[in-house]
Amino acid sequence: MYPIGYQSLIQQSAHVNQLDPLLVASVIRVESQFHQKDVSHAGAIGLMQLMPDTAQWVADQMTEEGTKLVGERAGQTNTGDLASPQLNIQLGSWYIRYLMQQFNGNEVAAIAAYNGGPKRVHEWLATGTWNGQLQTISAIPVGETRHFVDRVFYNYDLYKRIYGTSVEWKRA
Repeated sequence: MYPIGYQSLIQQSAHVNQLDPLLVASVIRVESQFHQKDVSHAGAIGLMQLMPDTAQWVADQMTEEGTKLVGERAGQTNTGDLASPQLNIQLGSWYIRYLMQQFNGNEVAAIAAYNGGPKRVHEWLATGTWNGQLQTISAIPVGETRHFVDRVFYNYDLYKRIYGTSVEWKRA
């Protein structure tokens, strides 16, 4: 009904980044429907639909933190294979964690920033255009971002109802 692909990779990356794996799975479901080779019209790649420049920035930040990236060779950051599920989920999960920190734990604002960009979301919050709450997503001025947030949290709610909050998922 609502299967979750790449469960072990999602759980591992979510755990490392202190995220709910069901939230990560919800982002993947909305971004790519779990199709690892998806490429958007804008050039976003893989399960979590990462733009190459964003992926490179994330990889650089992770390397500075001392995090070893999947596929890293001789200390060189390599984001060349963003379609790799393991690398894509590792980078995307770190980026969600980073956005959660930027928005003081507000997962709704962080997910909006994942789609619309953190600068834009900070501006909406600072000007009072949007208050960062799920109940007021109709105030998000960009339709694509508003729709993205709505779909991610719709799927997140479904996943929680189907799979519960257990770390170990069971087949639904």
